Amino acid sequence: MGNAATGDSAAELLLRAAALVPWAHYAIAALLLACAFLYRFLELHLLGDLLRGLRGGRVALTFHPTSHVYHRVASKCRSLHGRYLATPWLASPHLQTLFLSISGRPPSFTYRRQLYTVRDGGTIALDWLLGSDCEEADASFCGGVISREDSTPLVVVIPGLTSDSTAAYVKHLVFSMASKGWNVVVSNHRGLGGISITSDCFYNAGWTEDFREIVNYLHQKYPQAPLFAVGTSIGANILVKYLGEEGEGTPVVGAVSICSPWDLLVTNRFIQRKLVQRCYDKALAIGLKGYAKLHQPVLARLANWEDIRKSRSIREFDRHATCVVAKYETVDTFYRRCSSANYIGSVSVPLLCISALDDPLCTREAIPCDECRANKNIVLATTDNGGHLAFFQGLTAGKLWYVCPYDW
Repeated sequence: MGNAATGDSAAELLLRAAALVPWAHYAIAALLLACAFLYRFLELHLLGDLLRGLRGGRVALTFHPTSHVYHRVASKCRSLHGRYLATPWLASPHLQTLFLSISGRPPSFTYRRQLYTVRDGGTIALDWLLGSDCEEADASFCGGVISREDSTPLVVVIPGLTSDSTAAYVKHLVFSMASKGWNVVVSNHRGLGGISITSDCFYNAGWTEDFREIVNYLHQKYPQAPLFAVGTSIGANILVKYLGEEGEGTPVVGAVSICSPWDLLVTNRFIQRKLVQRCYDKALAIGLKGYAKLHQPVLARLANWEDIRKSRSIREFDRHATCVVAKYETVDTFYRRCSSANYIGSVSVPLLCISALDDPLCTREAIPCDECRANKNIVLATTDNGGHLAFFQGLTAGKLWYVCPYDW
């Protein structure tokens, strides 16, 4: 009984002592704990940037020791041998990625649209911005025409998942290249860019047929123009897979891959791992279902619409829609067969690959560093920060860093 009384007395003394501490101190402590939690949860790196004197982290390059692509081209690119510092108020991969999706501060201009019908009857929207358009006093008007004999470099841009030519990062890319005098065309995925599905074929992460046909068409129509390609996110996976499939047979003379998922199976498991990644997974699934809703009459005839509508993740959508339409046995089979990492060894044209190690969607675990190092045609550039397709720089976040490295 005495021990119990002593225990009660000690507890009372502890409570009295705690009550003597001003409540403001508890509020400050709670605020500090909340800040520490958010700093870790959002993967902020502002303190690290400050400790480095706001100089940013060095760009890490991976390449074969005898790579002609590196020694003749990449070695002369100052951006690849410099540092990348994220916009201070976006010092987080999640804040960068979120800001890109909400705003992104894209340049203002108007595309010239061309509709192209592929062999199976599908329709693809090609959105053009020519170098001559950017030379006009009013850059919002695009009325230029390319002649068959034009030797101006031509760049084909492949957007990411459910993105089209209006996405902020795509407009940054397009305007930057066109401002340098190059002709640029965005090859929108089927069913995007405001275009209806006109066949029973839908695009997916491994569907290279549309890009192959567009490339061949452009090469035949403009045979004097050197043909380049830039792929972003899923578009980068499609691009690298295409280059590996074609080998030396492609008319593309150089390419850039930005924030590729590389290994679709590893990437899918990654976005189901943590709470914040699962939020991305659900958000992307909502985007995919929005895309499916646009083309419900066609998709409902090919697959079970109710299962598609109830999909809560990318994996579920791929199980009920992608695998059924594209006739893959399982989701894992689809991911394994369509991962661009499997095709790196066969890439036979100069390829610059850019990835952020803190990408919240395309994990660093999937980056095929050894395979890139083994191929003399590939240079892999990785940065510590950048988020997914963001890489904002400057106090106003008005520029994306990755538009500079391929401006050789």
